[in-house]
Amino acid sequence: MSGLQGLAQESIWFDKSRYDEAERCFYETKNGVPQTSQSQNASKSEDQGELVSRFKSLELDNKNLHKVVDDLRAALSKLEARMATLEKGQSPASKSVTVTKAAPVQKPKVEKHNGADDDDDIDLFGSDEEDEEAERIKAERVKEYSQRKAKKPALIAKSSILLDVKPWDDETDMSKLEGCVRSIQMDGLLWGASKLVPVGYGIKKLQINCVVEDDKVGTDILEEEITKYEDYVQSVDIAAFNKI
Repeated sequence: MSGLQGLAQESIWFDKSRYDEAERCFYETKNGVPQTSQSQNASKSEDQGELVSRFKSLELDNKNLHKVVDDLRAALSKLEARMATLEKGQSPASKSVTVTKAAPVQKPKVEKHNGADDDDDIDLFGSDEEDEEAERIKAERVKEYSQRKAKKPALIAKSSILLDVKPWDDETDMSKLEGCVRSIQMDGLLWGASKLVPVGYGIKKLQINCVVEDDKVGTDILEEEITKYEDYVQSVDIAAFNKI
C-alpha cells in the first residue's frame, strides 16, 4: 500500500483551522465583538473612495486652470497685436512732426528826438489835477451826507414819571396842592392825569403823572420845585419811572 492510500485511510482533520476560524467568527458575531478584519476592510475602502474623489477634484481643478491660462494667453496675444497696430499707426505721424522755432522777441525801439530825453513827458504817478478832482468829489459827498444827517430829526429821549405827593394832614386842601404842582412849568415838562389815593386816617395823597425830556428835566429838579410849596406838601416820592 502506498503512502497516499495510507493517509486516506487515516482519520485526520485537515480543514480544522478553517472550521476554527468560522467558529470564532460565529461566536464573535453572536457576542457583539466587532470583527477587526471587516472594519479594516471597510476603512480601507472608504480611504480609497476619498482618494478617488480628491483625485477627480484635482483633475477638474487642473482642467479649469488650463482653461484660465489659455484665456489669458489669448487676451495677451490680442493686446500685443493691438499695441503693434497702434505703434504702426503713430510712427508716420511722428515723422511728420516738425519743431517750429519761436520767433525772437523784438525789443521796442526807443526814439530820441534831437538827443533830448522824453522821460519828462511820461507821468508815472498821475497829475495833480486828478488829485484835486478826487478831493473835490470827496468833499462834496461829505457835505451832502452832513446835510442829509442834519435834516433828520434828532431823537429826543423822554421818560414817564408817576409822582406821589403827600400832604401834611387830612385838613390840607388837595385841590390847591394839585394847582401848586401843575403851576410848575419848565421846558420839556408836560403834566398828565392825576388822582387822589387814600393813605389812611382820612389822609389822601396826590398821584400825578408827567412826561419829561431827559436832557432838560430831571427828577431832582421836580422834587425841589414841588417841595417849595411847603405849606401843602410834606414829601414827594417817585412811584414809577419808565423810558419812552
